Amino acid sequence: MTLIRRTFLQGLAGAAALATLPGAAVNAQAAPAASIPADHPLQAAWQAWRSSYIAPEGRVVDSFQQGASHSEGQGYGMALALSFGDGETFRRLYSWTETNLALRPDALLAWRWLPDALPHVADRNNASDGDLFYAWALARAARLFGVPDYAARARAIAADLVASCVVTMPDGSADVMLPAASGFLTGTGFILNPSYWMPRAMRDLAAATDQPALARCADGAERLMSQMAANGLVPDWVEVTADGITLPPARFSANSGYEALRVPLFLVWSRANTHPAVRGFTEAHQAAETGDLRAPTVFERGTGRVLEYSTHAGYRAVSALTACAGAQRAGSAIPPFDTTQPYYPATLHLMTLVAQIEGYPRCVPL
Repeated sequence: MTLIRRTFLQGLAGAAALATLPGAAVNAQAAPAASIPADHPLQAAWQAWRSSYIAPEGRVVDSFQQGASHSEGQGYGMALALSFGDGETFRRLYSWTETNLALRPDALLAWRWLPDALPHVADRNNASDGDLFYAWALARAARLFGVPDYAARARAIAADLVASCVVTMPDGSADVMLPAASGFLTGTGFILNPSYWMPRAMRDLAAATDQPALARCADGAERLMSQMAANGLVPDWVEVTADGITLPPARFSANSGYEALRVPLFLVWSRANTHPAVRGFTEAHQAAETGDLRAPTVFERGTGRVLEYSTHAGYRAVSALTACAGAQRAGSAIPPFDTTQPYYPATLHLMTLVAQIEGYPRCVPL
């Protein structure tokens, strides 16, 4: 479905009053970000996303991935529910997640649940981005709704993220967050996924849970992505050894593809809109402009050659916001939200609209 564009634009044009996104320094005692008002036109996009991708029992369904539910999707859904002030949906997502993914001996979540498999969770390894968004949402909800149990759960997850997923670069220059507690250490270093790093969430969660290592991870993430952007687009995966940052083993993608699409979005959402990785992403997209509704989704990392395009609107939304935010101009080419696209681009699309409302009111869609 496509939202009525005129009503949508009228609501976004008044978005300056909602620009509540904090900068890099986060006050642990600050009030939670204001919800998008119940009568705001963007609420229709949230309701469409909720109806299309959340099952009645409270699981976010990725139909493109065997109908799976992931800790990532649950965390994304809970963070979005808070942005729209939807406490009922937040509680449904939380309840399902605690019942079905909180299966590990620590506070972290199993990364995937499959509806047609028995057991539904075959691999209890975590995914650190899912844990990060989930704990970030809980910390925000604790303040918004005044629920101490949410705060306690966020603190437990943050502590175990630091204990199990935070490592120091071999040269001691930065702390970074591994993709999971298991499986990404090598004999000479470790494997990293830059798209798992959301600096704002890291800093907010660090302040809310007294885990400064997470704030150091945010600083390290921005620094490392600057280094990567100096030699091309930020890739989906990298390997780190004592010799520096290199491309990963063959079983990991070295392209800048569907995973790395989140890198510029999360940087812009974190108010790092002039970051070199954002500039590089924008320049690559502008060079690959086709003049139609296709968006480049996979680039050869070093050359910038486009390997794959998609017509899903969410991918165009990300590039439109990052271009506008980086240039600090008025008006953007963010397309109207629609639910004809799969879960992943639809979720990036809705996140893009929230990031625009919260931080870039001048980038109203035109």
